[in-house]
Amino acid sequence: MIDWAARREAAGAGIRLAKHVARMSDFSLATGGSEHTRRIFPMIGYVECGTVSGYARTISPLDILQRPIPSRWKLIPRMARSLLWSVAAPRADTTGWRTRRIDIDAVERIELPLPRPIPGRAVFERSAALFRHVLACPIVPIELYGMEKGGRIEGYFLLSYAPGQARIADMWIASPDPADWRVLVHAAVNQARSKRGLAELVVWSSDPSLSQILDRCGFHQRLGLPISLRPGNSVSVPRDIISVQMLDSDAFYLYFGGNELWT
Repeated sequence: MIDWAARREAAGAGIRLAKHVARMSDFSLATGGSEHTRRIFPMIGYVECGTVSGYARTISPLDILQRPIPSRWKLIPRMARSLLWSVAAPRADTTGWRTRRIDIDAVERIELPLPRPIPGRAVFERSAALFRHVLACPIVPIELYGMEKGGRIEGYFLLSYAPGQARIADMWIASPDPADWRVLVHAAVNQARSKRGLAELVVWSSDPSLSQILDRCGFHQRLGLPISLRPGNSVSVPRDIISVQMLDSDAFYLYFGGNELWT
């Protein structure tokens, strides 16, 4: 459910609407929310089951200047911090891998390695139809890339572009090896760096192992949001770590036109 609101004078209307929507699927996911909304969640069956963190890596410190500046006295410290992060970030190494852009018309012809649950980690379903829908987004540009090794696509990442900011909306690689995941993240960094006007690349992680990989790839934690799930009648909230990415909410495309940089 991307958004939810009701008139204050219509008592119960919003709760009834939320319950109706929740019955349409096995789970309803909520990340963050206002203080008022989060007080309502337990009343309509949502269970808090983890946290998703937002990470940022500097792409171009100077491009911070291209965005509106809400506080001029903070500008110099922000520029200094971004420059320090940029210098300290490790160089991307994708030796042996090829990054291949996948257009909307080719999504269903290419066999992407889609997320699969593994012991201790639950994932949300992905499909070619979902990627086609996302790539047709009219709000922000979105690009899908496959990671190819030995002539076979082993992983993918999905980038969306808000003003001044690239976002890893979704990513997956069919490998438990952290080195392969670092290659995937570095490939996304390289792609973001090839675009003009981007100050930073951001991504979500609710998995401690992925968070460690992001840290080693030069990303810095900037925010944290609670994860809440409302299970359907025939299912229960998983006890595993729940892998939540920007694609699982409106975070991959939502922006308000001001200075929304994280660095």
